Amino acid sequence: MPSVFDEIRFPSAADGTQIYKMFIDGKWVESEHKQTFNVYSPDDFSIVGKVQKASKSDALWAIDSAFNAKPRIAGLSSYERAQILEKTAKLLADNKSLFADMIVAEAGKPVKVAEGEVDATIERFKFAAEEAKELKGEAIGGDSFPHTKKKIAMTRRQPLGVVLAISPFNYPLFIASAKIAPAIAAGNAVVVKPAGDDPICLFMLAKVMQMAGLPDGAMNVITGSSAEIGDILTSSDKIDMISFTGSSEVGLHIAKTAGMKKIHMELGGKSPAVVLEDADLDLAAKECISGALKYSGQRCDAISRILVVESVAEEFAKRIMAELPKWKLGTPKNGDISIGPLINQKAMDKVESLVNDAIHKGAKVLSGGKKVRGLYFEPTVLDYVRKDMRIAWEETFGPVVSIMHVKDYDEAIRIANESQYGLDASIFTNNLNRALDGALKLTDGTVQINAAPMHGVGTFPFGGDKYSGIGREGIKTSIEEMTKIHSIVFNLK
Repeated sequence: MPSVFDEIRFPSAADGTQIYKMFIDGKWVESEHKQTFNVYSPDDFSIVGKVQKASKSDALWAIDSAFNAKPRIAGLSSYERAQILEKTAKLLADNKSLFADMIVAEAGKPVKVAEGEVDATIERFKFAAEEAKELKGEAIGGDSFPHTKKKIAMTRRQPLGVVLAISPFNYPLFIASAKIAPAIAAGNAVVVKPAGDDPICLFMLAKVMQMAGLPDGAMNVITGSSAEIGDILTSSDKIDMISFTGSSEVGLHIAKTAGMKKIHMELGGKSPAVVLEDADLDLAAKECISGALKYSGQRCDAISRILVVESVAEEFAKRIMAELPKWKLGTPKNGDISIGPLINQKAMDKVESLVNDAIHKGAKVLSGGKKVRGLYFEPTVLDYVRKDMRIAWEETFGPVVSIMHVKDYDEAIRIANESQYGLDASIFTNNLNRALDGALKLTDGTVQINAAPMHGVGTFPFGGDKYSGIGREGIKTSIEEMTKIHSIVFNLK
């Protein structure tokens, strides 16, 4: 049966393997040197498909395509851009099962988590359509100062030009869309480089955006080695903004190569959850275990250290263990599963190393603690984690609940702030004064009160401080980041 996605791939190889094309200048193309690489299922290591390995020339073509498309996308009215985004949302909804199936296959996400990602992406495009219509400037009177009292200014928000969107593996459809949708809403052209682990759903998105009427060149999606094409993309003078989500180490490298362009980054995290003695422990346990284990903990906003006041630490651990059986490990194709595989062997090696280091140094294993098979790691609860253990400071990105005992509120806040990261934090308490005081003292971009971190579709602004990033994202905030204020001053003398 013909599919709307037939154009994005070549006819199946003799062994049934799908070979996907790149999307440059409105065309579905091979890489210049016709090289490809495999995308594997984290579940069973089967080949989901082959994708193109872009050359330096391919990267330059994508940049030039977006650069040349700037007048076409900026020249559309906000209503026309909104229409494209609304049609994209509808086409995503019409093909929801195909998108979810692909995310399950290439990212190893459990079915219900993958479906949730597609739903969130649909909502993000709808919100972006509304953002496009609300893009406004202001009038500013000059009579506040003597030398401008006969002047008045009009400001407009204008597109930056070309946005380079570099997205991670953990939300392969949504995070890229949370960059693409506001960029298009603001009238920018986009070059997208998805993660090599699970890029296929982004080709599918490019196709539905093409079907929705996006002008040729306004969106380009290329795949390949970061070592080969990464610096070409980030250093190009034709790129006006880089929006990157990924590790702090890569973010630092991008910042060094970017030159004079705007940078927005959401980087690593080591989100603390502070559980005080007056907290609702059932609520705290439920939220903390969800914050730690959802998508196998492979989230920058995952709760990866729980700082519990000593007087309730033992009881809190019991509540955690009561919640743990609800989080089942297994193949992501099973609709009842909450925890699937890690994304690749490098991720598995990191989790094993951190957990083994903690155990060797005296952490108490309440559950799990080891690899099951392949890329499956047991949902793990470690108690009595101490500051001398690597897992207290390094980003875990695995299904591990780490409980640290603290003397009191002050010690919890102090240890939480000692991290180099500052993305998200949570405080669990029924004392409003301490909740607000802690929220103001914690050096994180967002602090949740009595809830685990969750960025969602961007209802509230979010982003990192310290080594966790630069700038903020959100429904309104993202579009502001991707525009510039242009002032026109009238002399009324």
